Amino acid sequence: MGYLYIIGTILFTVYGQLMLKWRIEKFGSLPPGAIDKVFFLLQLLLDPFILSGFFSAFTASIFWMGAMTKFDISYAYPFMSLSFVLVFLLSVFLFQEPVTVQKVVGLSFIVIGIIITSQSL
Repeated sequence: MGYLYIIGTILFTVYGQLMLKWRIEKFGSLPPGAIDKVFFLLQLLLDPFILSGFFSAFTASIFWMGAMTKFDISYAYPFMSLSFVLVFLLSVFLFQEPVTVQKVVGLSFIVIGIIITSQSL
């Protein structure tokens, strides 16, 4: 059951990040003027999809609290790095972001680190 808390944390974190990226991309760039920036940011804050991203981050925190009741933080926290991997993979498919050798190598190191760390329980 403890791993479900970690998985929930990761999935809700990833959803929130992707939702924010998707909606902010739809709204466009931050305008140059100070007043325009304030209105732009308020418009973002009132967007239901962005609100769902914030709610998702809150839900991820609740799952994380559950994970902390089951695992040492030094064991559980490296699993959070899987969110980097999932965000990368999904951003390639959803946003057509580029895949580079450096990103693949970096993510490979993250996965290797998770595997090594997970052996410590």
